[in-house]
Amino acid sequence: MKIVAVCGAGVGTSGILKVNAERALARLDIEADVTASDVASLATTAADAQVILTSPELVDKIPPTWADIVVVQNYVDMAEIEQKLFDALG
Repeated sequence: MKIVAVCGAGVGTSGILKVNAERALARLDIEADVTASDVASLATTAADAQVILTSPELVDKIPPTWADIVVVQNYVDMAEIEQKLFDALG
């Protein structure tokens, strides 16, 4: 399974979301490859992704995809991230 964490530049915020998603997945006992990406590269990096994690501000910038788009309000709220991943993958 592939999950892509997305932010504007693909470095800072998506890196934080990637690490926290990996922690949440470990708690849920779900194995997945989590990568960080910028919006401009998303068509390539998320071509085979099942889930895209992003902020409300970037949803409209995500190109058409078969992946589930999961909007995270607070990138450091582990309960939110864990619940939303559970809902998407559970």
